[in-house]
Amino acid sequence: MPFPAHMRQATAHGSAVNAAQRWRPTAPLANLRRRAQIVGAIRAYFAAQGVLEVETPQIGSATVSDPHLNSLYVAGYGYLQTSPEYAMKRLLAAGSGSIYQLARVFRADEHGRRHQPEFTLLEWYRLGYSLERLIEEVASIARLALGDLPSERQRYRDLFQRYLGLDPLRCELGALRSAAAEHLDLAFDDADRDTWLELLMSAVIEPQLGRNVLSFVVDYPPSQAALARLRRDADGELVAARFELYFAGVELANGYHELADADEQRARFAADLQARAALGLPAVALDGDFLAALSAGLPDCSGVALGLDRLIMLAVGAHSLAEVMAFAVPWGELDASA
Repeated sequence: MPFPAHMRQATAHGSAVNAAQRWRPTAPLANLRRRAQIVGAIRAYFAAQGVLEVETPQIGSATVSDPHLNSLYVAGYGYLQTSPEYAMKRLLAAGSGSIYQLARVFRADEHGRRHQPEFTLLEWYRLGYSLERLIEEVASIARLALGDLPSERQRYRDLFQRYLGLDPLRCELGALRSAAAEHLDLAFDDADRDTWLELLMSAVIEPQLGRNVLSFVVDYPPSQAALARLRRDADGELVAARFELYFAGVELANGYHELADADEQRARFAADLQARAALGLPAVALDGDFLAALSAGLPDCSGVALGLDRLIMLAVGAHSLAEVMAFAVPWGELDASA
C-alpha cells in the first residue's frame, strides 16, 4: 500500500535518503547471511529432535481478543494473524505431535526500534513438556544465536519487590499509580491494574534483565495468564504457569503451560471482550474452531513464541529490527527511542 507522504523518505534510522535508493534492503547483506545461518541452525535443531515443521494461514476469519494487541483487518478477506497459536493448537488436537513454525505475523500500531507491524515469530509446542523443561529448550535455541550464555530464573513477584518495593500480587491500585508517577512520565492516570503492572515492568524492570545472562521471568499474576494454566508458586500463591525470556533488556520469548480447558478459555475470552469494551476498543470475532479444538481435547503440552527478528538483532549487535529484515516497514523506525 502507499506510504504517507511524510514517511516516504524514511530509512531504518529515520534519516532522509534519495528516493532513488529506497529500493535497497534495510539490512546489510552480512546480517541477512547471519540470519539465514541462524534459521538453518534452528531448523536443524528441530529436525534432530523430531519436531515437525508446519505452516498455517496468515489470514483468518477470527483474531485474538487480548485488549493489548491490535489486529490488522483486510476487507473482504479477514484478519492478518498476530500469532499462529490458535491454528497450531488445532493441529495439536488433531494429533500432530510436537510442532514448530517460522510464522510471519502482523500487529497494528507496532513501530519503533524493536517493533514492526510485520515480523517473524518462531513458535513451537512440546507434548508432555513441563514449563521447566521448555525453559531449558528455549535457552538452547537462544544459544544457537547468542552463544554459550548462562541462564537464570527469577520470579515476577521478587522482581517487583526488589526494584519497586511492591508486591504485585497484593498491593493496591493506588500504590501502582504512585510508583508509576515516580518512575514514568505519563499523561494519564486512569488504567486498570494490569496496565500499570505492564508499564512498570517494561519501563523499570525489563532494562535490568538479561545482562550477559539469559534471564527467565516466571510466575506471572493470574490476571496475565492469557492462554496459560494457573498453578501455585513456592509461597502457595496462585500464579500463571508462564515465563518470559529477556536478554540485554529485550523481551525475546513468552511461554505457557498451555490451557486445555475449553470452558475456562471461553470465560477468559469473554473477560477480554468486556475489557475491550471498557477501553473503547472494537469487538473482535472469536475463533470458534480453536475453541472446538480445545473441546475435542488438547494434549498436555507447553508452548512458546520467540521473536526471531529480535533474537537476530541481538546476535549481530544491530540497533534496530530494520537492520536484520530485508525490507522493514519504513514508519517502523521513525521513533528510534521506542
